[in-house]
Amino acid sequence: MSTNSKMSVTQLTLLTALNMMGSGIIMLPTKLAEVGTFSIVSWLVTATGSTALAYAFAKCGMLSRNKAGMGGYAEYAFGKSGSFMANYTYCVSLLIANIAIAISAVGYGIAFFGLELSPVQTCIATIAVLWICTVLNFKGASITGLISSFTAWGVIIPVAFLSFFGWFWFSGDLYMASWNPNNIPTFDAVSASISMTLWSFLGLESACANSEAVDNPEKNVPKAVMCATIGVAIIYILSTNVAAGIVGNADLVKSTAPFGLVFSTIFNDTAGKIVMGLMVLSCSGSLLSWQFTIARVFKSSADDGYFPRWFSKVTKDDAPVVGMLIIVSIQTLMSLMTISPSLYKQFNTLVDLAVVTNIMPYLLSMAAVFVMLKAENVAGSQIKVIKIMAVIGSIYSLYALYAAGFEAMMYGSLATFIGWTFYGFAAEHLYRKPALTA
Repeated sequence: MSTNSKMSVTQLTLLTALNMMGSGIIMLPTKLAEVGTFSIVSWLVTATGSTALAYAFAKCGMLSRNKAGMGGYAEYAFGKSGSFMANYTYCVSLLIANIAIAISAVGYGIAFFGLELSPVQTCIATIAVLWICTVLNFKGASITGLISSFTAWGVIIPVAFLSFFGWFWFSGDLYMASWNPNNIPTFDAVSASISMTLWSFLGLESACANSEAVDNPEKNVPKAVMCATIGVAIIYILSTNVAAGIVGNADLVKSTAPFGLVFSTIFNDTAGKIVMGLMVLSCSGSLLSWQFTIARVFKSSADDGYFPRWFSKVTKDDAPVVGMLIIVSIQTLMSLMTISPSLYKQFNTLVDLAVVTNIMPYLLSMAAVFVMLKAENVAGSQIKVIKIMAVIGSIYSLYALYAAGFEAMMYGSLATFIGWTFYGFAAEHLYRKPALTA
């Protein structure tokens, strides 16, 4: 890849933040309202776990000089099979998650235009959004970074405004009245919103996945991961809790465009419409970034011999267009298979499944940190901190798997086990006969 086609650290940070915020935050107030403002406890748990994961990933990006991305990290401890499973489960997660992001964009778009679409029409709109955001990636990394940097402001501006100025309209009484409206037991209440809060942080690893597309990755990947994760965590906690003190819990639960509802309450319907439009733009930009990211992961896996060589083909702009077309075709079929009368129910189902499959490469990467430190001859006091963060990240990931629920765990596990079969097929091409000895 030529230097001028690579992203800067600022673009990578914004891309990483947008990958989290652009899709993760826009439905959060509605989801968290199901639990109540008690969900702030889930935020604290998830922020701690996500920061630990981000720190460990940042160090992995700096220490792993020859093996990029979560597949490369997993290879240190689990060899080729671990590398394959990390990349495979990550790809499955993104295939699912990107459909959920497209659904989010469609949901806000429906509210923005005041439409009422049938399940089939909603599905067609979702597929159209997926294809548009894929085609816009055809010109390579620099264009993706540029567009993402622009669309990021569609969510950053209204959410940052709410985080810092929304307090003028905040009602402590309304906030406390929404503390635990359904009287859910403490542990169950925390677990109920863990999947959604973790979903909002999915993307913290995307700087690692895009390490080949950025200048000076050893230095810039850790910067992008930590800056994006800490900044996003602060904005998430502030904005969602302020929203719960401005709009009543019952109204938030029913909303398909919660941030638009908040701004309509603060100002007027016109302001709410503007925010809805900005959220559609931002969510589409997030999908654009994720479609680029998944294409890079498929390409790196194909380069390693795990996936078919079609995914390795690139254009003169270093864009894996053939792979992108195959990926969006698969997503089209998946969208048709998941048509649901309730857009919100469909979104929740996809989120839980995406979270479960995305945690698999997290666990493999965190478990490999110990071997990585030894393999890369890392010495000094930083070793203990890195190991502690990896352990915290692993414990949080396992808890998030439990919190996702039985159905998501069952289907996520099935998808993971299928991966071992696929690896067996790929291993045929990776196998090398041992040299004959005298």
